[in-house]
Amino acid sequence: MAKEISSLSRAYLLLYNGILSNGWLIVLVQMVQHLVKTDGDYAGVYEAVALPLQVFQTAAILEIVHAAIGIVPSSAVVTFAQVFSRIVVLWPVLHYTSGVSATYGPVMMITCWSITEIIRYAFYVSSLLQWTPYALLWCRYTFFYALYPLGVFGELVCVYRAMTVVKNTAQFSFPLPNSLNVSFDFFCFLVLFAALYLPVFPHLYLHMIKQRAKYIGKPKTA
Repeated sequence: MAKEISSLSRAYLLLYNGILSNGWLIVLVQMVQHLVKTDGDYAGVYEAVALPLQVFQTAAILEIVHAAIGIVPSSAVVTFAQVFSRIVVLWPVLHYTSGVSATYGPVMMITCWSITEIIRYAFYVSSLLQWTPYALLWCRYTFFYALYPLGVFGELVCVYRAMTVVKNTAQFSFPLPNSLNVSFDFFCFLVLFAALYLPVFPHLYLHMIKQRAKYIGKPKTA
C-alpha cells in the first residue's frame, strides 16, 4: 500500500478493502452452502452467488481509480488489464451467454477468485493498519501457486464454452452494414482474449514468485 496517504484516504481504503474482503467471504460461503445442499451439483453455482459476485467483482473497477489518482502504488495500466479480464469473464461471458454457467468452469473460477480476494483484501487492511500477521503474509504469497493457474483454467473453460455458443448465435456482434458503420465480432474478440492469456499469465505468475521470494523467501524443497 502507499506509504504516505492522507488520513481520509487511509480511512476510505480501510473501509473499501474491509468490505471487499467480507464480500468475497459471502460469495465463498454461499457457494459452499449451495454445493452442500445440492450434493456437489456445480451447475447452479453461479445462480446461487450471482448477486454478491457481480457486486463485489464489479466494485474492483474502483481499484483502477485508486491507482490512477495515486492513493495506492499499483500501476493503473496493469490494474486495468487485470480487472478488465475478470469483468469480461463475469458479464458478457458468464452472465449473458447461455450455457456457460452449467459447466464446471464457474465453480473452479469462483472458488479461486474468492479465496484469493479474501486474503488479498485482508492483507491490504492489515498493511494499512501496519500490522500484518505472518500467517496472512504467507497465505498472500503462497496460495497463488495453486489458485492462480486453477482460476485461469476455470476462466478459460468459461470463455471456451462461450465461444462455442457465440460462434453459432453471433451474440454481441455487429456486422456491416449498420447505422454506426462499425463492425464487431464477439467470437473473434473472445479468441483474441483467450490468446492473450498465453503471454500474460506466465509474466504475472513469475512476478508473484519474485514477490514471494522478496517478502518471505524461496519455498523450501525436499
